Amino acid sequence: MNNKPVNFLLVEDDNIHAHLVSRSLEKSVVPVKVYRVANGADALSFLRRQGLYALEPRPDVVLLDLKLPKIDGHQVLAAIKADSDLRMIPVVVMTTSRDDADREKAYRHHANSYVVKPADFARFRDVVTDISHYWGTCNQPPAASDS
Repeated sequence: MNNKPVNFLLVEDDNIHAHLVSRSLEKSVVPVKVYRVANGADALSFLRRQGLYALEPRPDVVLLDLKLPKIDGHQVLAAIKADSDLRMIPVVVMTTSRDDADREKAYRHHANSYVVKPADFARFRDVVTDISHYWGTCNQPPAASDS
């Protein structure tokens, strides 16, 4: 197993959800580093390394909520996948939405996964642990070109 931490960008405006995801990721057996932004505009700035985020690393995985202020998650996802410098970064949509239209739209914009946040805390933690395990040990990304 690679000991290099997996850099997750968590795009989540709900502080409670962000805390649960961050704590669950940090308790994972996979070494991780979690960066968090609370709106879609900051997510794109982080990914493009603009402004306050100029020195931040390129994330290995984006965990993206759909219902975000400034720029919603669907728009962020579309922008990531339309950008030749960003499109290969895996995007896992993590949302409370069970709406078929949201799921279809996310996959139409090339989401790598769509996960509905469980209401049960233990299940929520397990789902996040599974995500960190998959992206940290099972997934085989292309060679890094700009980390």
